[in-house]
Amino acid sequence: MTEPRWTPYAVLVAIALLAALPLMTGSNYIVGIAISGLIFLTAAAALNLVYGYAGQLSFAQLGFWGVGGYCAAIAVVDLGQSFWFGIAFAGVVNLLLSVVIGIVITRTTRHAFVVVTLTFALLAGLIARDWVGVTRGPLGIPGLPPPSLMGFAFDTGARFYYIALVFALIALAFLYSLKTSRIGLILKAIKQNDPLVESQGIAPGPYKLAAFVIASVITGMAGGIYAFNLKVIDPSFLDFYYMQTFLIIVIIGGAGSFWAVVLAGAAMVVLPEALRFSNELRMVIYGVVLVAVMMFMPRGVAGWLEDRRIAALRKALR
Repeated sequence: MTEPRWTPYAVLVAIALLAALPLMTGSNYIVGIAISGLIFLTAAAALNLVYGYAGQLSFAQLGFWGVGGYCAAIAVVDLGQSFWFGIAFAGVVNLLLSVVIGIVITRTTRHAFVVVTLTFALLAGLIARDWVGVTRGPLGIPGLPPPSLMGFAFDTGARFYYIALVFALIALAFLYSLKTSRIGLILKAIKQNDPLVESQGIAPGPYKLAAFVIASVITGMAGGIYAFNLKVIDPSFLDFYYMQTFLIIVIIGGAGSFWAVVLAGAAMVVLPEALRFSNELRMVIYGVVLVAVMMFMPRGVAGWLEDRRIAALRKALR
């Protein structure tokens, strides 16, 4: 879909509003929702790279989310390092782990890819629960200290918000640059017709691996930041609720659409909070929204808008 000319201006306005959010509201509750929203939509955008562009449904993102959270927490609590080192450590561990896993699974069929990544996610949850000597088992690692930089402590929600905001902006800018690059175009082609791409002398494997690794590193670092936002990490950090949230955001926005996924991420974080008065109703509406999108917008909101635009053009040309 061609982006409107006003897109850059809308992005600048959105960034300005996000930067001013803690100043405009004195509510820690709203700031807390905003922090979760920024982290979740960043993780969803990373999933969109490997699923929406490369066409590979990776449940491993949940495992990397948990690995990143635990690595960051262990680096700070057990190794005595700073928060910043912990987040970088989470990224490096996920980089190495995703390369090892990715070299194998990106050579498999798409069905086998789903099965292997799901197995990895389940295995990560099992390790978090049973490797008591490292992860503390079901008790988890509580009391994660607030980040600090040159004596300035990010010890309030409003201060921590800017860590999440800066990370989200950097990650999203990087993912957007990939979308418009040669890599992004080749990934889209691979999703549409893998054999055709190969027949043109382009090996799909390295591009699939690159998408998988990049998505895994970003997701792991996002998990590390989210763990410190919660100030605790335990096996529930690997609950499928998180994977469900990331996947729903991508499906509703439209797999392969950058801006629609970002906007869907914001909407799907606010909606559950608005329905928090009833957990049962929240899950029902979540399900209804997902089913409705799958039935009436199989390519997500972005795909539906594109179809409407094409229909309008055809009508105008008659």
